[in-house]
Amino acid sequence: MSRILLHLRGIGLTFGGRPILENAELAVAEGERVALVGRNGSGKSTLLKIAAGMIEADKGERWVQPGTTIRYLPQEPDLSAYATVLDYVEAGLGPADDPHRCTYLLRELGLTGEEDPKRLSGGEIRRAAIARTLAPQPDVLLLDEPTNHLDLPAIEWLEAELKSLRSAFVLISHDRRFLQSLTNRTVWLDRGESRRLERGFADFESWRDEVLAKEEAEQALLAKRIEAEEHWMRYGVTARRKRNMRRVDLLASLRKERKEHVGQQGAVRMAATSGDISGKLVAEAKAMSKSFSDRPIVSNLDLLVMRGDRLGIVGPNGAGKTTLIKLLTGALEPDSGVIRLGTNLQTVTLDQSRQSLDPNATLADVITDGRGNSVTVNGETKHVISYMKDFLFPPDKARTPVSVLSGGERGRLILARELAKPSNLLILDEPTNDLDLETLDMLQEMLADYPGTILLVSHDRDFLDRVATSVLMADGDGEWTEYAGGYSDMVAQRGQGVEARKVKAEVAKATPSSAPPPQAPQAQRKLSFKEKHALETLPGTMKTLENEIGTLEAKLADASLFSRDPKAFDSAASRLTTAREELAKAEEQWLELEMKREMLEG
Repeated sequence: MSRILLHLRGIGLTFGGRPILENAELAVAEGERVALVGRNGSGKSTLLKIAAGMIEADKGERWVQPGTTIRYLPQEPDLSAYATVLDYVEAGLGPADDPHRCTYLLRELGLTGEEDPKRLSGGEIRRAAIARTLAPQPDVLLLDEPTNHLDLPAIEWLEAELKSLRSAFVLISHDRRFLQSLTNRTVWLDRGESRRLERGFADFESWRDEVLAKEEAEQALLAKRIEAEEHWMRYGVTARRKRNMRRVDLLASLRKERKEHVGQQGAVRMAATSGDISGKLVAEAKAMSKSFSDRPIVSNLDLLVMRGDRLGIVGPNGAGKTTLIKLLTGALEPDSGVIRLGTNLQTVTLDQSRQSLDPNATLADVITDGRGNSVTVNGETKHVISYMKDFLFPPDKARTPVSVLSGGERGRLILARELAKPSNLLILDEPTNDLDLETLDMLQEMLADYPGTILLVSHDRDFLDRVATSVLMADGDGEWTEYAGGYSDMVAQRGQGVEARKVKAEVAKATPSSAPPPQAPQAQRKLSFKEKHALETLPGTMKTLENEIGTLEAKLADASLFSRDPKAFDSAASRLTTAREELAKAEEQWLELEMKREMLEG
């Protein structure tokens, strides 16, 4: 039998008068890779912090095998006290640990170690924290959502690295494929208590359904016993005119048991409001190309999107996935080639960056856009409170401001708001962020029934397999290739998954260690209002400049202009030079902001 390294017993914790954990247990033995699962708000991260010794439980016991080393990966690492990323990573080493492993891990994760922590994006902060956590090769790893902000190449590298380690670990993640590949034990936090399955996450969902079905059957049997006892109470005592107090007590006990039973939290009920039927053709690209500052984003792409298609778009961060979406929906003009859009398109975009949510607005105002107390979904008018319940928001949260919601609750709120809008084209940009597994199940079922067309950008391999009918993958240098089927089908046809951008590594090597990395986002979590406004208005500015340049070039093509009106010729030539410079500057600014937005969100 494997030696126990970490054991939590009888853990109880209450926040604000509400019990988060009641009699929860978590045991980790040598060689065990434990999936810690449960709905958003079930206490997973809290239990992991108790295991790491960061939070003290109200009751229960935490025991660690003497000499055991434990490392914890937080969701929001703090690098502010360190001059460089390498300093931060090395600070996590013990006296006997190898400092060269820090450099190796940072290089594998696309960092040099010389970066200024104040200038890192969300994804780079996550990579630095992973390097710090893995560098000591501890006995037990506690990993809270390690794939957040990572692109597919980084996720697949981390998966392979964790498989190669001898460390035991506890893993919280919403990425099904990641959990299935890595775990051999499962702990399910449900209604404050824990249940353990001596198998990995691959077997969890069928086991969970069996547990809930058994529980439902037991409650149905309990209801029948109560009904039988109530029948006896009414009619069984008339002969003797004297009540059997034992049976009276039994009925009271049964009623108490049923009253105190905490049922499984309700299921999310999702339905997208269908718009009018679009034309059979949704979008057609012919020899479409787009570049910024001599960097190709799309090169000579031919693509046909028909009504009902579910197109998954994958690639490393910075490959231009969002730019491609803008091209395919007509929000951005290509440099060359043709993009033809279908008729009667009604587009809804699920903005999983959540920047569109006003932090001071209430849930009810967000869902109704501040107009009344009802919402119409597929022709059916529902009170906002009833509609909120479909997305697991209790009535007392109707007036709760967005600012106090968790990441998962904000994700459900975005879904509730956007799915109420009529559409026949859904743009899903990383829709799985922070959603629990049950909510993901319902989202997938809703998408399966959606009659329109879907463009999906995602790093979630399982979600792509379940939703996409074809996958468009970035091959680098603006080249994109479409593969039939989901992500696994693409890997089977291609022979490998998504590769990291080579350009990024080359830039890192060419950059002096004393200089900040090029185009590195500032120390912020989202674009400023000014940057967001510029990102929205620059495409219009570029279009205006392109039109002006075309007009000036046509004017200067008149061979008689110079002899007829030299001043007009000089003026047009001068303005043409200036307009071209302004266009190049606008394109470069837009590209920098777009890459910054992608890195902050991804």
